[in-house]
Amino acid sequence: MAVSWGRGSDSAPFSMSRSFYPAVLWVLLCFAPAFGQTAKQTSVGDVQSSVQEAVRLAQTGHCHQALPGLRKASLRLSDKELKRTVGFAGVRCATVLDQWDVALDFLRILNRDFPRDPEVLYISVHTHSDISTRLAQKLASFAPNSVQAHELNAESLEVRGKWDLAQKEYQAVVQQNPTLPGIHFRLGRLLLSKPDPGPTAPEDAKKEFQEELKIDPNNAGAEYVLGELARQAQQLDEAIQHFSRAAKLDAGFGDAFLGLGSSLMSQKKFSEAVPPLETAVKLEPMNPGAHYNLAMAYARSGRKQDADKEFAIHREMMQKNGGAGAEQGPQPPETPQ
Repeated sequence: MAVSWGRGSDSAPFSMSRSFYPAVLWVLLCFAPAFGQTAKQTSVGDVQSSVQEAVRLAQTGHCHQALPGLRKASLRLSDKELKRTVGFAGVRCATVLDQWDVALDFLRILNRDFPRDPEVLYISVHTHSDISTRLAQKLASFAPNSVQAHELNAESLEVRGKWDLAQKEYQAVVQQNPTLPGIHFRLGRLLLSKPDPGPTAPEDAKKEFQEELKIDPNNAGAEYVLGELARQAQQLDEAIQHFSRAAKLDAGFGDAFLGLGSSLMSQKKFSEAVPPLETAVKLEPMNPGAHYNLAMAYARSGRKQDADKEFAIHREMMQKNGGAGAEQGPQPPETPQ
């Protein structure tokens, strides 16, 4: 039986028997995979070619043209080495074009796929530093006399050890906005951090921390430093009150629990000192002072076996770090809690 498929050039009927179908099907089955593979290879080749072109454009400074292609490539590439190259090129171009969100997108991909790569970590540090520097420049340009500009300048001066200049900047912030949270804490911390603080520094700093708590009663850092100042002055009841409040305000504040336990021990309340010191050890397991104080509290409470265990841990830690920092008390925190 013939099946008509249309007409040929001579207008004669074009017919074909059913026996032709199996042959056609066999040809299609045999060659279709090859056709698909060829198309796939061509597609992969095109993708790699376009990616390499985008990288070339980036490396030759044509970032406006390169960036769209780099962004697309970073999302669909499977070749890790090529993806890494694209990421670096993308970060560079986005930084050059001041497209910080795009630069951070590339960094997120790089840090996700290469979390321990030294070059990735290095470029991440520098990119964040560049972003910080440029934003600081914008702040200084657009609002040089703002509270935020003075505060940022004070922090920068403090890091560089220019204590008096930093103090003036913090005081300028206080003059503009005396109830701004955190400023009195930073000012008090600066007064205690100076290499030559002077005889009135502890009392002056204490006033700043007290003023901070009037503005922000939940500032655990201010409570902690007030506790430490009281402990150093042997005002143990006051120290215990401040350390207790700091620990309640911040359940992860290991130094507050250590200060509380140490103050209770100074009052010979050894059993009462054990719980906060146990918490301090849990929060700061690498702090030899916490282990030492807990060992002493155990020993004075009659818990010899527990004390021996903590003393052993303390001795081992001291051997590893050369004997530094054994029985030192808690230090003021670097930032407000």
